[in-house]
Amino acid sequence: MKLLDERMWTLFKRHWQQTLTYWSVFFSFGLCIAFLGPTVLDLRCQTQSTLQQITWVFFSQQLFLLGGSSLGGLFKKTLLSSLSALFSCTLIISLVFSFIPLCNHVVLLSVAMAIAGLAMGVIDTIANLQLVKLYQKDSATFLQLPVPAAVLALMYHERLLPCSRSRPRLLERDSLSSVNPAGDSGQGHGSLFGCCNPAKLRGRPATFYIVHALGGAILFITDGIIGSYTGFVYTYAVSPPLLMGHKTAGSLDSVFWASITVGRLALIYLSYRYTAQRLLIFSLVGVILVQCLLLIFYTSCVFLFIGTCVLGLCISSVFPSMLAFTEDILDYKGCATTVLVTSASTGEMMLQLLVGLVIHSQGSYSFLLCCTIASFIGFCLFLMFLYVQRRHTNCHTGKHTEHSSENTDMKEKPETGAS
Repeated sequence: MKLLDERMWTLFKRHWQQTLTYWSVFFSFGLCIAFLGPTVLDLRCQTQSTLQQITWVFFSQQLFLLGGSSLGGLFKKTLLSSLSALFSCTLIISLVFSFIPLCNHVVLLSVAMAIAGLAMGVIDTIANLQLVKLYQKDSATFLQLPVPAAVLALMYHERLLPCSRSRPRLLERDSLSSVNPAGDSGQGHGSLFGCCNPAKLRGRPATFYIVHALGGAILFITDGIIGSYTGFVYTYAVSPPLLMGHKTAGSLDSVFWASITVGRLALIYLSYRYTAQRLLIFSLVGVILVQCLLLIFYTSCVFLFIGTCVLGLCISSVFPSMLAFTEDILDYKGCATTVLVTSASTGEMMLQLLVGLVIHSQGSYSFLLCCTIASFIGFCLFLMFLYVQRRHTNCHTGKHTEHSSENTDMKEKPETGAS
């Protein structure tokens, strides 16, 4: 069987210009994600701050990433506004990174990363939303690919802060392709919370809201694990009992993001051979197992590298698969994308802050313990999500059947009267 079947290749050829545009902006997003973890101790040295103080830099970035994720909805009304926002945000991130070497105080650094976080949030919402609009049920495959940009950033980030040593044709084609095949022109997505219009929410079953809440909660946990692991695996590695060399420990982040990249590239093939539900179960169970093994072999430097690699492979598909799965359940109305991206950003913000504070007070081993507990919670939430998804599907099917029966009765009544 070919790596990409004919249908997927046809879809990509139809939207290749738009797709490459949205993928390209994820380079800036990946650079911001890749930056803080291995440089956190260098930044602490540069700003003459403590580990507890530097943790607030993570918090400020993720807090404003959360705001940017919501703010991104303001720019999705037209394609031109979306592309303009993406261009502006990539430019802002570039300017922020040129300013970071001048930040000699933790407050200045926090402000700089907050601005970058705001731009990251806008990029995350708009780019993911546009890819979901383009590919609908096949979006999981094409949401896998933007992360390789993070690996390119990781190959460069260790040199950043050493311490003590748009074409018009694209607009035309995307405006045509963004029309929903089911006949939805997308006008309902014009405002920031357009999908929360009371008229649109009236009559929705309770499961509709619970699907949003549980899907967001799962990504809150899993993206929080990614953010925490990226942010503190270096700090954990250079602390007792491992006491790795700084250069060796700095490569852990690269291994983690490289394995995420490999996992997502492999899942391009797997995502159309297996259902999103199976992939998510496999991924979440794998995350739990590898976290437990890391707890057991916590004194082994070799296993930390192995576990980091396997963790990246397992967790790589959770965000794109969950995003596509939830939108599929909710008939691709576009609301879930904003909710899930915002929840994921919140998770990165809160869990990074929590883990940083726990490490400061309880020691480095608590880093692994926090991630393990979070992975168990995430899997339990997913089991609840599957239960609610079945209830929602049955409810939706029942209403559709009832509606069809009513239409049939209305058609038969005139015929009976005429006879």
